[in-house]
Amino acid sequence: MAYLEWSEELDTGIDIIDQQHRRIVQYINDLYDAQVAQDRAKIGDVIDELVDYTVSHFAFEESLMEQAGYSFLTPHKMVHELFVKKVSKFVERFQNGEDVGPELLIVLQKWLVNHIKNEDGDYAALVRSKMGEIRGENKGGGWLSRSLKKFFG
Repeated sequence: MAYLEWSEELDTGIDIIDQQHRRIVQYINDLYDAQVAQDRAKIGDVIDELVDYTVSHFAFEESLMEQAGYSFLTPHKMVHELFVKKVSKFVERFQNGEDVGPELLIVLQKWLVNHIKNEDGDYAALVRSKMGEIRGENKGGGWLSRSLKKFFG
């Protein structure tokens, strides 16, 4: 297992989403570092941060899709929910003393790359097309601004 490297093929063309995806990649790499160091406390901290950030990212992403009128929002939300349930099982196993780091790293790396390339790739063009409308709205009142404030303060 090695670091997950960001590549341009993972870019959605939506800057804020790409920044969030890069941050998730960094959390995955932090988990790798903690695993290599065999630092159980750090592994727990990274898992908690990763889960919290990813759940916020999913909510933000879903908000963008909703505002853009993405017709497959419900199935996309279901994919997110299934992933959260899967990761929650890893969290539970970790809390019960199990070493889940290596297995979780593989799952996270494969899932994230596949999800960005496939599911996220499906909505990206629609959201990008709506971004032009956002720029035309008054400052602070656009749906992107509202979504950013709602999820990231």
